Amino acid sequence: MNLNTPFLDEAHLQLAVDLDAWCSTNLPFEDEPLGTEALDIRCKGLVAALGKAGWLRYCVPAAYGGVLEKVDSRALCLIRSTLAYYAGLADFAFAMQGLGSGAITLYGSEELKARYLPRVAAGEWIAAFALSEPEAGSDAAAMTTSAAPDGDSYVLNGCKTWISNGGIADFYTVFARTEPLPGAKGISAFVVPAETPGLHVTERIEVIAPHPLATLKFEDCRVPADHLLGVPGEGFKVAMQTLDIFRASVAGAALGFARRALDEALAYARQRRMFGQMLADFQMTQARLADMATAIEASTLLTYQAAWLRDVKGVSTTRQAAMAKMAATESAQQVIDGAVQLFGGLGVKRGQIVERLYREIRALRIYEGATEVQKLIIARSLLKEG
Repeated sequence: MNLNTPFLDEAHLQLAVDLDAWCSTNLPFEDEPLGTEALDIRCKGLVAALGKAGWLRYCVPAAYGGVLEKVDSRALCLIRSTLAYYAGLADFAFAMQGLGSGAITLYGSEELKARYLPRVAAGEWIAAFALSEPEAGSDAAAMTTSAAPDGDSYVLNGCKTWISNGGIADFYTVFARTEPLPGAKGISAFVVPAETPGLHVTERIEVIAPHPLATLKFEDCRVPADHLLGVPGEGFKVAMQTLDIFRASVAGAALGFARRALDEALAYARQRRMFGQMLADFQMTQARLADMATAIEASTLLTYQAAWLRDVKGVSTTRQAAMAKMAATESAQQVIDGAVQLFGGLGVKRGQIVERLYREIRALRIYEGATEVQKLIIARSLLKEG
């Protein structure tokens, strides 16, 4: 891993070394779990292992069991990049602990923070982030799930889908409309324990790279009013600020996938003999490898620049994180596709690392804001600034 950038300090470099050593021992390449039950067991085991080893402590502030005083974006990117290099499901497990609890870190009461965040850091409770709906994916503000105030509670009704950790989470950060206002107005955020009556998992969703995903249904689901995050009606801001923290880390995961693909391609090109020479001896192979390496380096700089701006300068990084997410995920797709092409028929054989990477990377260009949405974010930021 080339981390020779001006955006990382010695503590970050040591974190990368320590985590890489842990991963090389604890995350061997394994067959993918078959079936929902096996997947759930694997994912829960990864959360527990990451918690026991202390890596999940980077998802929460030190006051609630974390390593650092505040959540550090560069550390998140480094951890996701390293985990993704070894195992996509391990990256998923780590990322969802952060994303699912991020709104509590930002807007939770002291009571909610003290109750949930230490258990997230220890890997004892699994977190989830419930924003998307069947008719409100990229356009999250179009959500229709409602939360009606009723005495000292809110009563939730509606549906959420594509919810990561759905079915295995101990609690969900749920966004619902508390006022009949247009667009992003009138949305609020809540912490909803998984055992709350009226919360049902109605479908487990299978995708090309197995991860726990589900559709949730809320039927007169009563949530205490003190489980509200922030101010009523400002839930969309809660969601967007949470995503701003973790969007750059999606780019970090893409870097990990891309680096693994490049390393696999280099190793294969050096040992694959064809037409009387090694695959690496062909100029077309060398050109492809050069393109792959350059794309990774460029994305690395964008990613850690966005994280550094948030950590060190303390400025809004909505545009920079969108650029990093877009560039890293799109280029990683190209890098991995190039690796598969170099492997030839072997590249699409089940059980090959590059074949798994090809399936893993595809979702990153969609979740937490599809590439097309990132372009809109970037363009609108430029136009507003102008």
